[in-house]
Amino acid sequence: MDKESKFFLDIYCQQNNHEGEMICGDVFLTKKVKEEERTVVVLSDGMGSGVKANVLATLTASMALNFTVDHREVTKTAEIIMKTLPVCSVRKMSYSTFTIIDIEDDGFTTIVEYDNPECLIMRGMEVFDPGWEDIVLESGNNKGKIIRTCSFSARKEDRIFFWSDGVIQSGMGSHEFPFGWEREGVEEYVKKIVKATPYAASVKLARKVVNMASLHDGGHPKDDTSCGVIYYREPRKLLVASGPPFNEKDDLEYCLKVQRFNGKKIIAGGTTAEVIVRELGLKYEAGMEIIDEDLPPISYIEGIDLVTEGILTLGKVARILEDFNPEYELGTGPADRFVKLLLESDKIHILNGTNVNVAHQDPNLPVELEIRRTVLKRIARLLEEKFLKEVDIEYM
Repeated sequence: MDKESKFFLDIYCQQNNHEGEMICGDVFLTKKVKEEERTVVVLSDGMGSGVKANVLATLTASMALNFTVDHREVTKTAEIIMKTLPVCSVRKMSYSTFTIIDIEDDGFTTIVEYDNPECLIMRGMEVFDPGWEDIVLESGNNKGKIIRTCSFSARKEDRIFFWSDGVIQSGMGSHEFPFGWEREGVEEYVKKIVKATPYAASVKLARKVVNMASLHDGGHPKDDTSCGVIYYREPRKLLVASGPPFNEKDDLEYCLKVQRFNGKKIIAGGTTAEVIVRELGLKYEAGMEIIDEDLPPISYIEGIDLVTEGILTLGKVARILEDFNPEYELGTGPADRFVKLLLESDKIHILNGTNVNVAHQDPNLPVELEIRRTVLKRIARLLEEKFLKEVDIEYM
């Protein structure tokens, strides 16, 4: 498949702890295997709740992730996991569920489930049945246990919803849901919210499902509750241009790359902005409003989504990305707006000019050049590893 026609995987898992527990007994892991163009996603639910459940689920999810990355056979993976789990001293059994989703970059997807509620695949606004197969384990203590699996070629606008039983069993014992929300009830709700918001991001849909499950329990979750969503969609693209090119004769080519880029654009650096305005004949307006006392104000260039100062802003962007978590609230300063654009994008192209700013630096000691290169690499690494973005850096 042509590289540009590939979709982006928008992946998110929302979790609620069992009431009174400080740690979730469900564990969600994901890994992008760049050299094989694959992404592996795992959700495991450990027996009980709290620390013990988290230990079981962490062990299960880690093994499931690593074995899947290594292409281990499904039955072998399941048997090794079940043999390895420590036995509960009270219940005299070890138990942890898992859902494994292995996605190749061309969209070929394999799902393996053991005792988690059956996941839901949506093709656009309709439920899609990929054709499930049951694999019965044959060996030792695991004899008779059933692994469910399916494979299919995903299309743009497909979604996979996967969950722990905290979602399906929410509200159990109540007048409205005596047997819990149940799989059929969750499916109806998912169909409704996808139809209402057909292009909603995974984070929004996952939170809606978990919040509704919590509502069924009166805001006091009776179990660890997890809902993950994978959304195969058109990638949103962003260009970050920082630093003018090494050779002045390449200024126009550099600026044309910025002009022709099909997506949102950030310019980081005063000299970079000057070069782009000069070469492309664009209108420029210097910003005067200081929103973040640590940074110079935002400037404005027609056709560019954000124009900031260079090194200081990039450094703060890297620090925000390192500290970022679901509760983090972004402000309106230059670095915060920079991060917001990064997080809203899927494919990020960094155009790193390697000219030394003579006004700031002795050209024989290109420290600024190294700082810029290092910080941009740090930002790229964080975006890839922590936020699963596709990032490439081009030097000029």
